[in-house]
Amino acid sequence: MTGILPPIHPGEILREEYLEPLHMSAGALAKHLNVPRTRIERLAAGQTSVTTDTALRLARFFQTSPEFWMNMQAGYDLKIEAAAKKGELAKIRAREKA
Repeated sequence: MTGILPPIHPGEILREEYLEPLHMSAGALAKHLNVPRTRIERLAAGQTSVTTDTALRLARFFQTSPEFWMNMQAGYDLKIEAAAKKGELAKIRAREKA
């Protein structure tokens, strides 16, 4: 599940694919979304996860879907957890098909 590419935090996508091309700061985006500045700053820095509330707000502002943001977060979380539990997961034998 870890794949070839390293996990990319949704905040990196937000920063590099949305904020930087628009020359927008995290603080300016936070104002548009009506959320605390620190929420977007921490997200863009990869220090916090996308919440359902934030996904809804980002989707509305950037004309994407909330699932886009939540799926990025879920994918990131799965890759991080799979890497952290690699040894433990390797010990689990797959169930044999009947």
